[in-house]
Amino acid sequence: MNAKKTVLITGCSRGLGRAMIPEFIQRGWTVAGCARDAAMVADLQSQFPAPHHFMMCDVADDSQVKSFCEEVLDRCGTPDLVLNNAGIVNASAPLWEVPAEEFSRVIDINIKGPASVMRYLLPAMLKRGSGVIANFSSGWGRSTSPDVAPYCATKYAIEGLSQAAAQETDGKVAIIPLNPGIIDTRMLRSCFGNEAAHYPSPEEWARTAVPFLINLGPNDNGRPLTAPGG
Repeated sequence: MNAKKTVLITGCSRGLGRAMIPEFIQRGWTVAGCARDAAMVADLQSQFPAPHHFMMCDVADDSQVKSFCEEVLDRCGTPDLVLNNAGIVNASAPLWEVPAEEFSRVIDINIKGPASVMRYLLPAMLKRGSGVIANFSSGWGRSTSPDVAPYCATKYAIEGLSQAAAQETDGKVAIIPLNPGIIDTRMLRSCFGNEAAHYPSPEEWARTAVPFLINLGPNDNGRPLTAPGG
């Protein structure tokens, strides 16, 4: 256990993000996180008080991400591990039936969100010369299925974005495209329906995945990885 270590989790109010919080805290980590739902953020802060810090932030809004990252750096210091977990999937439909506004929202959250977080945290992490950023990809960032073309496009983008940025950091900060696996989340249920129940819950996943995430390091820079547990 090392109480000095800090993890930053985007999209932390539900699903995988929410499930990881107690797992990190039990291991002595300080958790900083953000989500779009103000009530859920307030509940998290009440349940996990300081030194943990939670803030409302829509990662699709670069100015909100900037404010969130600046506050985390001020309150918690430079994070050791950043988990760009926030993401959405389009309502299942053929590409030509997905409204342009919905496509744009998926892009703004799933691609621009992680890019903004890296924009505002990497300078401090590079100055320190250490840290890991795991950008959550998907099995649909390495393969495809019908009716989720916008989501697939964003996760393929995360793979390329992460691997290119990993070359830019030269390993001083490891940047990793991470497929979490298949987990029974609201997002999966929107695609799989009741079949999602055949897969592990976020809590089951987190118990196996968090120890794996804690052990990521410089040797993993740029490697497309898949977390255990899903």
